[in-house]
Order: sequence, then C-alpha cells, then structure tokens
Amino acid sequence: MLTISENAAEVIKLILVGGESPEGAGLRISSPDGQAAAESLEATVATIPEDNDEVVEQSGVRVFLDEQAAVVLGDKTLDAERDDNGELGLTVSG
Repeated sequence: MLTISENAAEVIKLILVGGESPEGAGLRISSPDGQAAAESLEATVATIPEDNDEVVEQSGVRVFLDEQAAVVLGDKTLDAERDDNGELGLTVSG
C-alpha cells in the first residue's frame, strides 16, 4: 500500500485547504490515459473517491488511487520536496 510521508501530508493539507475542499475530500491520483507508469499519473482534488478507488488514509489526509495508480504506487512512498525554485511538490520514491 502507498505510504504517505509527513511532508507529503502537509503539502496535501495545503492543497485541500487552498481549494476550500469539504471535509472528507482528498487528493485523487489517477492514470487518465490508462497507462501504468508513474510519469503518466496526475493528481486532482476530489470530494469523494470514485467507485473502484483505493483509499489511503494516513497522517490526517486521504489519497484516492484509481486502479492503475494503485498498481504503480502500491509499494511506493509519496513524499514532498522543494524544486530549484523553492516550490514544494509531491514526489514518489521507492
């Protein structure tokens, strides 16, 4: 199952609060083109998971994974780091 680091949880909380998301909302990670590759995944804010989504709840946040994302990220860690411009972004490791 996907692990969510404390740093990633803080970034997700900022994303959800910034979008004024309702309680129970989460970050949905999906593969819009159906490809099972990490670089093809995209993240959006979702108020509820879709029917076949895997729900990961850790560190006070919820992440919804579609079937392809669950396969790709099943043994990975979602983390956060600063880029060269100092902006925080989510990364996948493992």
